[in-house]
Amino acid sequence: MRAPAFWTTDAFPAPLLAPLGAITRALTARRVARPGFRSGARVFCAGNAGVGGAGKTILARHLLARLADRGETVFALTRGHGGRLAGPLRVDPARHGAAEVGDEALLLAATAPTIVARDRAAGAAFAVAAGATAIVMDDGLQNPDPVKTASFLVIDGGAGFGNGRLLPAGPLREPVEAAARRCTAAVLIGADRTGARATLPPSLPVLTARLVTDAGQLAGARVLGFAGIGRPEKFFESLSDAGAEIAGTLPFPDHHAYRPADLARLDAEASRLGARLATTAKDAVKLPPAFRARCAVIEAGLAFDDPAALDRFLT
Repeated sequence: MRAPAFWTTDAFPAPLLAPLGAITRALTARRVARPGFRSGARVFCAGNAGVGGAGKTILARHLLARLADRGETVFALTRGHGGRLAGPLRVDPARHGAAEVGDEALLLAATAPTIVARDRAAGAAFAVAAGATAIVMDDGLQNPDPVKTASFLVIDGGAGFGNGRLLPAGPLREPVEAAARRCTAAVLIGADRTGARATLPPSLPVLTARLVTDAGQLAGARVLGFAGIGRPEKFFESLSDAGAEIAGTLPFPDHHAYRPADLARLDAEASRLGARLATTAKDAVKLPPAFRARCAVIEAGLAFDDPAALDRFLT
């Protein structure tokens, strides 16, 4: 889906829908109050208070690599949003596509062994049976299974918490303070343009990080950027910041499944503009190999301002 504009501006009909947020609040509170499953492994969760892309998968990949460097046998655990397989199963990129396991699962699998499971408790047990000593969850802050060792509240500095209202009036699945109470620390990615940090409890540690990409490969190149992520404009900004000449941009909904008509449109627009196609790694896993080969695929990661602080939470 595309996030409605009023989730950011708080314009009509957000105030009209606001009373329905009480239902969202109650349902989430009841879910998180359930007793959780203890997997026997250390479990780290990259979650957020709302829906949409905040950088959870990028943080999850960073945690996976960091824990592996520390000698852990670490597995990723994800619901497999957008995929049709319920799991639990281990992702095999040579056999599974985004239609089966979702785009995020394929990204995670490029970093560490990855389990897809709608039932997170069953997925954690599956990972432990396969030898996991540590598990990194991509999303799942509002799911009590499995019991977490540490949870990180991921915040996109450019979007913050939107209009601050609960679904359907805003993007939040629960109040920010409720989510923060279950977190060990917040991870603020990029400059805090919305004042999100001021809404956090003063006792919650905040780790700051910035997005780093390899978009420098396109410096001076004329490009047509396209992306189906939570905030496509964030990707387009990274291309511009890297020195690419932006001939045009085409945003798609988050987790968009590219159809032949989409690919034909992209090819035609790139040809018309005399530009090279550029997209994200998350989008690339959903493209046919021949089409993907014609695109510049931009990888993204995180650079923490205080990496030692993060390491202390992983110890």
